[in-house]
Amino acid sequence: MSNREITLGLRENLGQFSLLVLINAFVGGMVGLERTIVPLIAERDFGLVSKSLTLSFIVSFGIVKALSNLFAGRFSDYLGRKKVLLVGWIIGLPVPFLIILAPGWNWIIFANILLGINQGLCWSMTVIMKIDLAGPHQRGLAMGLNEFAGYISVSLSALATGYIAALYALRPQPFYLGIAFTLLGFILSAFFIKETQSHAQHEATNFGLKFVEDSTTNEISVHRQRKELSFKEIFFITSWKNKVLFSISQAGLVNNLNDGMAWGLFPLFFVSTGLGVSRIGIISAAYPATWGILQLWTGALSDKLGRKWMIAVGMWVQALGICVVLLTRSFGAWITGSVLLGLGTALVYPTLLAAVSDVVHPELRASSVGVYRFWRDMGYAFGALLSGIIADRFGISWAIGTIGALTFISGVEVAKFMHETLIYRGKKFRVE
Repeated sequence: MSNREITLGLRENLGQFSLLVLINAFVGGMVGLERTIVPLIAERDFGLVSKSLTLSFIVSFGIVKALSNLFAGRFSDYLGRKKVLLVGWIIGLPVPFLIILAPGWNWIIFANILLGINQGLCWSMTVIMKIDLAGPHQRGLAMGLNEFAGYISVSLSALATGYIAALYALRPQPFYLGIAFTLLGFILSAFFIKETQSHAQHEATNFGLKFVEDSTTNEISVHRQRKELSFKEIFFITSWKNKVLFSISQAGLVNNLNDGMAWGLFPLFFVSTGLGVSRIGIISAAYPATWGILQLWTGALSDKLGRKWMIAVGMWVQALGICVVLLTRSFGAWITGSVLLGLGTALVYPTLLAAVSDVVHPELRASSVGVYRFWRDMGYAFGALLSGIIADRFGISWAIGTIGALTFISGVEVAKFMHETLIYRGKKFRVE
């Protein structure tokens, strides 16, 4: 496809964009399989008492997903987006079977290693491919639609598995859904999705050079960013050398740090109060459902209002939701806390991805998004590890409270140090 035949925008690429939204729903559904019942499998099927050991499946998932994100973007620059997407689905195919047949906890950990690779490769590619298709003026909306599909599916899958587990058993029936998700995701990706890398190259040609730094001399370094930067340099710039990208990366990490805690500890916290599996499933579903639905508006809203304050406020609302869960003892209040946590995450999640894309040149976008997603999903591992250690030593309530405090502090960092990125969208720098 020549550049003359390529058009950017959601309407212009509606067919492919819609297919990618559907595929990401299947990606999200794979994670939703575990959110309600795997911590309960640890206690009931395998007799695990240690919270650190119970949460080890999230640690393995988070580390592997983070590393997969890191390299997925770089690989897609060389191999193409579609090939990386297909590899992700192939690696995900054994996951539901391993959980169904697991004779010991090590099988669950191994299944989550494969799930982490599946999520890192597949979710990264659906994100990058949608950004490729959408162009620079609808990134927030594109990311809102992407994350809506993924996390509504997480919610519905968590709700369905909780219901099925209450009706039948923790295994194997709830995981039959996973077999369907992986097969449908692979088939759609293999036979209906088209490569989008040429759209990123087209945008690079037509929308100028973009990479934000603090000093005016970095207009010249934009050219060096595009042509000469190694992956190591991109990693350091995205991680901490650039103040804006550092703020984005730390907020993403802390966002998933509290998500990892909620995934692993909330079900155990609710069980300790005597709540049944089906009601735990409802609370577990309320969080990603709110998160998913509201992203239809929050992503597009960030295209109009800007990124910085939506991210800062979102982190503070997450912290409030965690506090409500911790400090109350009724089903209705816990639903409220879960909804607040989802609202805060909806404000943050698509906005962070859009902000990275505002700042980074299109030809470096996949690599830089991969670095951001590396730090974001390391939050799963850090959150599960930290909250597990604190829970074992001081109790679950202390672990939840600590994560809530870190989430609030992250919002303060964004408010104090992050610059608004929306002003850089489409801005052209003169390179000599």
